[in-house]
Order: sequence, then structure tokens, then C-alpha cells
Amino acid sequence: MNPARPATVSGARTNTGAPASCGAAPASPPGARVTPLPVTAVLFDRDGTLVVDVPYNGDPDRVRLLPGARRALAAVRGAGLATGVVSNQSGVGRGLISHADVRRVNARVDSLLGGVDVWLYCPHLPEEGCDCRKPRPGLVLRAARLLGRVPGECAVIGDIGADLAAARAAGARGVLVPNPATRPEEVAGAPESAPDLLTAVRTLLDGGRS
Repeated sequence: MNPARPATVSGARTNTGAPASCGAAPASPPGARVTPLPVTAVLFDRDGTLVVDVPYNGDPDRVRLLPGARRALAAVRGAGLATGVVSNQSGVGRGLISHADVRRVNARVDSLLGGVDVWLYCPHLPEEGCDCRKPRPGLVLRAARLLGRVPGECAVIGDIGADLAAARAAGARGVLVPNPATRPEEVAGAPESAPDLLTAVRTLLDGGRS
């Protein structure tokens, strides 16, 4: 863990520019039972969940929303829930893209979606072992704090097992929306899954009855 290398906040609606210190907040112990709470915030993975996954994309012109993404965000906002994006962006640590590139891409996604409350991303390499890189919980915990929620009130929607592991470690709810890149074992191990993003959101909004 390297607490000197913080996760990064971006997005005009974020209420503070203060960075999240890696490892600043404790994770729930492995196997801990989480008491279900009403979902009041939905956190989305970015690449492969909201937008077509273009590896290490630093070009806003290459951003393409996935089917249902705009409607899903509109449904969450319409229900009065907070929204956030939590994303691993190791291309920064690899020197392939800059922080400015990530922010420009995030701004493009934000404009296409009609506005997201909080944007957080981890710029670190996997081998750095920072607590903000999914599957660790730092991004989810930080997003919950910025939104004024406890983690148990948050749901994380993503396309790979690391997204759900980060949710579980933070004490949040995780929903998998698989795509062709999702590994079969990740699908099999998901506590909750949905065939598409809009179905995942509708399931959360109606309390899991869908």
C-alpha cells in the first residue's frame, strides 16, 4: 500500500477536490454479514459498464455510451438517488495517458449522461497495491463519503469481478452486468447480476424484485 499516492477526484459536481488517501478507511472484514439498507446512491464502473471499453482511452471523441446507459442514469436521478463513477485508470501510471486525458474523457461521458454527482478514479498500477484500486474498497468508500452516504446505502454496478469485490469489501451492494469480456467464473460468482444496465438499475430501484 502506498498512502502517498491518492485516488483522484474529477467532475464539476464533486463537492470537494480533496484527494482520497489510499488506505484511509477500513474495509469490512472478509465474510462479514452486511445488513441490507435502502439504496440511496448508485456507483458505476466506467469502461465496459457505461461506455464501450477502449483500452487506455484518452480521446473524448472515442467515447461511445453503451445501450441503456443514458436511460439508466436518468432513472437513478429521477428516483432521487445520488450517482457516482468509480474507475480504475492505470493508463496514467503506465504513462499511456495523463490525468488531463482522463478528466477530458470523464467530462465527455458526464455530458452524454446528463451529469453524474461524483467522479473518482485510481491512476495506480496493480502492483502498487494501493487501497483505491478495485478490487480494494477505497474508491467506493471515498465516493460514499463525498455523497454523504454510508457504504451500506450504496450499490456498485460493474462488468467484472473486481467491481463486485470492491463493493463487498466496502460493505456496499454489488451488481454484475456481464459483457463478452466478463469471465465465466465472475458471472458464476456474482451475488447479483442483470442482463443489461437498465435492468440492473430497475432492480435496485424496486428493491430487488425484478
